[in-house]
Amino acid sequence: MDVGELLNYQPDRGAKRLRGEDGGGVGGEEARGGKQLKAARDLARHKDLAALGPGDDLDLEETTEDRRRILEKLMDRDEEEPEGEPVDESSVKKMILTFEKRSYKNQELRIKFPDNPEKFMEAELDLNDIIQEMHVVATMPDLYHLLVELNAVHSLLSLLSHENTDILHCSSLHTRQSGTQEVTLTRLHIAIAVVDLLQELTDIDTLQESEEGAEVLIDALLEGQVVALLVQNMERLDEQVKEEADGVYNTLAIVENMAEFRPGLCTEAAQQGLMQWLLKRVKAKLPFDANKLYCSEILAIMLQNNDSTRELLGEMDGIDVLLQQLSVFKRHNPSTAEEQEMMENLFDSLCSCLMLSANRDRFLKGEGLQLMNLMLREKKMSRTSALKVLDHGMIGPEGTDNCHKFVDILGLRTIFPLFMKTPKKMKKAGLSEKEHEEHVSSIISSLLRNLKAQQRSRLLSKFTENDCEKVDRLMELHFKYLEAVQQADKRIEGEKHEMVRRGEILDDGLEDEFYLRRLDAGLFVLQLICYIMVEISNSGIAQLHQRVHQILNLRGGSIKVVRHIMREFAESIGDGKPDEFKEAEKKRIMDLLEHF
Repeated sequence: MDVGELLNYQPDRGAKRLRGEDGGGVGGEEARGGKQLKAARDLARHKDLAALGPGDDLDLEETTEDRRRILEKLMDRDEEEPEGEPVDESSVKKMILTFEKRSYKNQELRIKFPDNPEKFMEAELDLNDIIQEMHVVATMPDLYHLLVELNAVHSLLSLLSHENTDILHCSSLHTRQSGTQEVTLTRLHIAIAVVDLLQELTDIDTLQESEEGAEVLIDALLEGQVVALLVQNMERLDEQVKEEADGVYNTLAIVENMAEFRPGLCTEAAQQGLMQWLLKRVKAKLPFDANKLYCSEILAIMLQNNDSTRELLGEMDGIDVLLQQLSVFKRHNPSTAEEQEMMENLFDSLCSCLMLSANRDRFLKGEGLQLMNLMLREKKMSRTSALKVLDHGMIGPEGTDNCHKFVDILGLRTIFPLFMKTPKKMKKAGLSEKEHEEHVSSIISSLLRNLKAQQRSRLLSKFTENDCEKVDRLMELHFKYLEAVQQADKRIEGEKHEMVRRGEILDDGLEDEFYLRRLDAGLFVLQLICYIMVEISNSGIAQLHQRVHQILNLRGGSIKVVRHIMREFAESIGDGKPDEFKEAEKKRIMDLLEHF
């Protein structure tokens, strides 16, 4: 290595942060500056040595030794620098107190010199430095209680409403001299630095390391209205600036972390302005990016198994927003895998919303049925999810109006070709054959349950078309899924017999597991198909009744088996519904069986 290489050599700084990059690098500037000056002197001396002529009285070994010593100094500078105190309770307390002092000083100077940013710029830098240093606390979640006890959580939350995200108000660049290094601050965001810290503190893996510490931190954040403050902060950020766009992304990560740790907070988060902001961001006319994808994901999470957030979204005209965003994919496929994921998140959100009766009416008025029907006809990637939405929109007595409207918009012409044959593109789009046949069978069973008068006649006439070809397809599916379920039952019975032989107890948990396995094998699809068989046999159209029984007899089927399947279906129907509804549905199905 020659002198030039030595002069240009830069040692690996490892994971240390440079303020010029992200506001890191705290403490010890003077000490580091002294070492850098000493290294510079060593380099200058080395250059003098190299400049000496051959006639100079210089020992070659001494020159070699000097070179080696300088190189070692440069390469080992990180090792010479102290890495800081070991992280323990005492050092964390000291760090938090330093943060409190700097936060107070910054606030004091801002009040004292509101129109002279240069006066509080140094304090702002110091505050940013200690926030970066506090990231180390995220490695010790069992010490999170100190953040709460020493009021650091409250102080951090107060910084989320920092007067300006951009602290550079003056036209001249503010610089800080550190030894021989000059650090230039061009743009620094205290609120974003806090968001970055909170995101790391709430990382789900970290929270799960210490349940007690996590509970204390999450309680303190929620008490401080963290979501409302985060939303207010996001409102001020300009996503055209990369740093601020990253701030939005990290904010959403905080929400996701807390929601995963404590799902119940989704309702509170939605009411604190997050739902409104998410809808606004989703419908914003901005190019597709990671933040829009993340917004769709958070929206789907918040609506899952939560009637309160579903109702709130409906009241905010969220159904229309979802339909508008999905209409883009009516005739065009997503251009990337990420955009496809966003589309599926929006479809999932819509399905969740349709679990609430009031949202079915909004879906109907927003012409959601027409959009889904067009998607089925266009045969794009959206078709698979549109089928799922229709299933959710028409199921149960709450879907009666949607069922009638579906027939009015000629939806029967769309759904029955899908019933007759599973499209190959469905399989390519990620929807299995069983899932496709389940959704189609569920839609037809909902139509049979809910339709009255003329619309019901139009539906039943479909089964008589082309020499009852749809009844033939129905019976084909019946025997297909009956065989799959019987095979699953046989395996389960064998396992039960073996467990009894070993003296193991079959508890409720195991029985539930076995039932889920039967559902996976196709039990629910079989139940839907049997329900359709029973409904059309009781329609009063002799042709349909005769065709069902004729195929059952020809293929060795049994009416007794169908009745057994339907009784099991009647017992499970209406889960989560009032007892009166369950009893009424059970009686209705049993009455149909009597005349099957």
